[in-house]
Amino acid sequence: MRNFILLAITIMVFSCAGKKIHASQSNILDGTWLPIQQEIAGTSIPAAAFQKQKLIIKDSTYTFSAESIDKGIARYHDGKMDIYGKEGVNNGRHFSAIYQLSNGQLLICYNLAGDAYPDSFDTKGKAKYFLCMFKKE
Repeated sequence: MRNFILLAITIMVFSCAGKKIHASQSNILDGTWLPIQQEIAGTSIPAAAFQKQKLIIKDSTYTFSAESIDKGIARYHDGKMDIYGKEGVNNGRHFSAIYQLSNGQLLICYNLAGDAYPDSFDTKGKAKYFLCMFKKE
C-alpha cells in the first residue's frame, strides 16, 4: 500500500507541470505545492501519510519528494494533464489526469492506469483513480 501511495503521489507531481504552449498556465502552476488532502478509490488517506511530501513544478518539469524523489515532465491543456516519469519509481510510465486551480488550491485527479482522462474529480469505485488537493507553499 505504501508503494502504491508513493506511486500515486509521484503521479500527482507529474500532473502539475505545465507546457510552454500555455505559458500563463505554467506560470500559475510553477512553485512548490504541499498536499493537504488525498484519496484513492474513494478512501481518504491519513494526513500523516503525506505530511512530508511536496511537489515542485517549473515550466514543464516536476519533482516530487516523498520517501524518494520522482522527476519527469508534464504537459497540460484544457484542464487535462499527461505525466511522463523520467527518473525514480515512475520512470517510463505515463499517467493521465485532470486538474483545477481555484482559490489558491490545485486539485488533481489521476488515472494511474493512464489509459484515459478521468471525467470528474470523483474516485469512489475507481480503483486506479487518485485525487490530491495541494496548496502553494
